[in-house]
Amino acid sequence: MSSHRQETIRRKAAPDIAARKGKTPIVVLTAYTAPIAEILDEHCDVLLVGDSVGMVVHGLPNTIGVTMEMMILHAQAVVRASRKAMVVVDMPFGSYEGSAETAYVNATRMLKETGAQAVKVEAGETVAETIAYLVKRGVPVMSHVGLRPQAVMMDGAFKAKGKAADERQRILEDARASEAAGAFAIVVEGVAEGLAKDITEAVGVPTIGIGASAGCDGQVLVVDDMLGLFSWTPKFVRRYADLKGEIARAAAAYAEDVRERRFPGPAEIYFAKAG
Repeated sequence: MSSHRQETIRRKAAPDIAARKGKTPIVVLTAYTAPIAEILDEHCDVLLVGDSVGMVVHGLPNTIGVTMEMMILHAQAVVRASRKAMVVVDMPFGSYEGSAETAYVNATRMLKETGAQAVKVEAGETVAETIAYLVKRGVPVMSHVGLRPQAVMMDGAFKAKGKAADERQRILEDARASEAAGAFAIVVEGVAEGLAKDITEAVGVPTIGIGASAGCDGQVLVVDDMLGLFSWTPKFVRRYADLKGEIARAAAAYAEDVRERRFPGPAEIYFAKAG
């Protein structure tokens, strides 16, 4: 028996993220699959299994059609492949808005079946009560204010927020209500830079910006956007790679080798005959 004790790696949890307010910025990326989660785990504080999976992986036009089963399946893969980053899972449209009790049933199912450390909900007028209900019953909650993808049918499209004074005030109130309800962090998406800064200063929990401000306490991007897997990306995305181009080049080289019978070659064949 070895005398060396195996190193124990503790995964980040809600208190760790909450304690980062005003300190070193929090690094967040979305993850939907085990291979990507394993790579990102070394570099991220939080891996967000976003309902953007519906658009990014499944080709849906928006997030409305995402189901609990889809979120659970992808979250299970991300949790299995990661060790250090906190894993947060989006509650899909229709899974928490009806009542706090329904939200609790779905949130606890999500955490039990995936092993994730928290859920995320989009905060509208009635959601603060639901956040408080969940938190009081042991469910860590990340809130989401500003541009809310699940409200796309109301807005008609994905539109930046916070230009009009009344809209600006409402979003600020949503953020304050989320904090008061017990959310440990707040995603601030697609808002005017000044509003993002105001929210960050107004709340005592970390803000995670996406299309917001570098003044937020952290940043998140959809990993496929950041890696350049799509021809078009939103204004707020910075591409750190061109994987679409790399994949296309690799596929073209493979196709040519197959058509020219260069693949498979001797090195890729089992029990090849000599001579």
